[in-house]
This record gives sequence, structure tokens and C-alpha cells, in this order.
Amino acid sequence: MITLSKHELAFRFPEVHPGAVLRIELQRTLRIPDDGNLYPLPPGLGQFPVKHVDDHAARVPATWLERGGVMVPMYQAEAVWLSMSTRYINNQGSYPIAVKIGTGKINAVTGQAWNTGLNRKPQDYIVAPEQPWLDGYSVGKGVVRQFVAMPLGDGYTAEEQITGDAEFGGIQIQAWPMRRTVFDKRFPVTIDEFVLHSSAPIVGDCFKSIRNPAAAMGIAPGGRIKQQIFDDPYTLTDWDMDQTSRCFVHLCNSQQWRAITGSPPPAKPITAQDYTSRGLPWYDYYSEAPAVTGSAKLASLETVADHARTIGAPPLNHNETLAAQRVIQLRRGLKDGQVRECEL
Repeated sequence: MITLSKHELAFRFPEVHPGAVLRIELQRTLRIPDDGNLYPLPPGLGQFPVKHVDDHAARVPATWLERGGVMVPMYQAEAVWLSMSTRYINNQGSYPIAVKIGTGKINAVTGQAWNTGLNRKPQDYIVAPEQPWLDGYSVGKGVVRQFVAMPLGDGYTAEEQITGDAEFGGIQIQAWPMRRTVFDKRFPVTIDEFVLHSSAPIVGDCFKSIRNPAAAMGIAPGGRIKQQIFDDPYTLTDWDMDQTSRCFVHLCNSQQWRAITGSPPPAKPITAQDYTSRGLPWYDYYSEAPAVTGSAKLASLETVADHARTIGAPPLNHNETLAAQRVIQLRRGLKDGQVRECEL
């Protein structure tokens, strides 16, 4: 079961454990320069608004209704990252959830065509809460290419570059909880369990493989960000393959959003250059956990700036190289559970 509340998706597995819940937010962020340099993690600039496709059945394309799911508004060349967290179970820990992310039905970790299972060789999924966020395509050990929204049809998106078709677009998310018996063994209870109750509206399982030529936006690889994609610390059999939920996130451009919902889209995001010139912080999340090596297939794709040069399109606006001078180190040198002291 998937629910949507306050623009946050929650993947819930009450038949496995009342606290087996994955929460995902789609965060607005800076589009970093697509110049080949490696940048720290950009900040979150707030949630994208998220709406049910079914609530606007009269105005969305028919194929969107067949797929179901939700929709978000994005400007052309705007960036997005996914924030992930899981429910904390009192005196046990956070309930682990395996998460597969795709764009245009292309796996964002491996670059392979979407499939509905979990695979370890190579690992084609991430694990929450160990992986707190995902900013882009895994293209090397400790490096991702930023998720950047671009119109389908001009060859920018990962989907078009790998398959040759502008068929699906959007973002796909599928989740599997840890088996209850495994969780109880790995995270033994010391006192009564915490029980989760929720009255959020249901989104539902919403992932159908249907051609959608009317989809307006897909995701293309952008600038390089320093980010690890962590190895799964558990075994493949720890995951409950019989319990899964999946959601299709449709991407609307600003004109579509206003026409479909009657609401204005969010204001255009601040540029990375303006943000940095104001002395605002960037981030570096440190962990000694093993990381996956990245996908050679995804690393070989043209970025938005590369493809614009290939097809003779105008260059990206606000793509000048910059120096992220104020970088906050997150978790570096800290033990599990240790709090980072403030810098007064």
C-alpha cells in the first residue's frame, strides 16, 4: 500500500510489520554546473508539490490514468533528488527497506532495463535508511550524475540514449521490506514494540508497462556529484520478495501543471551561482560503508550539456563553473549514534 500525505510518499507493508514504512520526498535543489567537475552535495530547497493523477482524471493523458501514481511539476533543466527514510521501531531500530529507482524504466544504479526483482550482481537497488538520499545516476564509485528534467523527444534522457525511444519518461520507484523474521532476529526487541497507525489517503500500486507517447518530461544525466551508493549490508534472502509496492511519478512541465491542476507551479529555483555567491552551504556526507562501483553504461551517456552540443541546441543557462567554498562535512569521523557538535 502506498499513501500520499503532505507531498510525501509512504510505502507501507502492515502485513509484514506495522512499522515497515518507507517515506520518500522529491526535493527541489540546485542544478550544479554540467562541466565535468566533481561537486559536493547541493542543498534541498523544499519539497516538490505532489498530486494524485486520479484526482485530475479529466485533464491528464489517458495513459497516465492507466499507469496511475502521482505527478509533480518540474521546469526544463531543473534538478531533483530523492530523500528516503524508514520508520523507527522503538528499541529495535529503523526498519530496512530495499528500494529500486528508475527513470524512463531504466535502472538508475545499473543502467539496465527495468525488472521487478532484486539483483546483487550487480546490485540494482539501494537500501534505506542506510542510503538517506539519491541525487542521480550511479556512474562511478562515489560519483553520480545529477537527475535533470528534460523534455522527451530530443534525445536528452537516459531512456532515449539507451533504448532509442521516448516511451515512458517519469520516475519509477519500487520497494521491498525486510522479512519480519529476519528483522526480529537482526534487531531484537528489548521492550514492547511500537505500533504504527495511519489514516493517510491511499495512492495504490501503480506501475504498468504501457506505452505513453504523451509523457512530457523525462530525466537526463547532469553534472557530477560526490555521492556514494552503498552496498546492501544484508543478504538477498533477507528481503521479502512476496511483498512489494511500486509507484510511477509523472513529470509535468509548468504549463501542463497549471492546465491540469489549475494551480501555479512553484517559482523557478535559485541558480547554483546565486546560491554560492550568498555564502550558503553545500554538503559532504561521509561514510566508511562499502559502496558500489557504478555503471559503465550510465557513465557513457551524454549529459544535458554534451547532448546540446551534439544536436546544436543552445547551451544551458547558468552553467558556469563555480567553487563551492562553504562545504559542511556530515558524519565525518563520528561513530554510530554519535551527535555532531555544533560549530559556535
